[in-house]
Amino acid sequence: MSLRTFTTRSGKPWTPRYLLSISDELCIGCGRCYKVCTQGVLELKGINEDGEMCDPFDDGEDIERKVMTVANEGDCIGCGSCETVCGTKAQKHESMAA
Repeated sequence: MSLRTFTTRSGKPWTPRYLLSISDELCIGCGRCYKVCTQGVLELKGINEDGEMCDPFDDGEDIERKVMTVANEGDCIGCGSCETVCGTKAQKHESMAA
């Protein structure tokens, strides 16, 4: 299988690794990945006492913890910045077939 590959300005081949998912069990909601993503791919969500995703900024909701989620998967350019800063390795990335 051939992978989607591009070239850098210097002519070096580069294969993007796109963000597929973030484990809500491993994610600690630190926001590092959100800060480095320039494409608006990520969104912070809360997890309530029932284990359901909810708005983390809703004052009426009892939030147990916050996690990052993939909100706009199609906007990921595969740069890998979010993967680099994730201290818990909560993210799953994959190259795409050509």
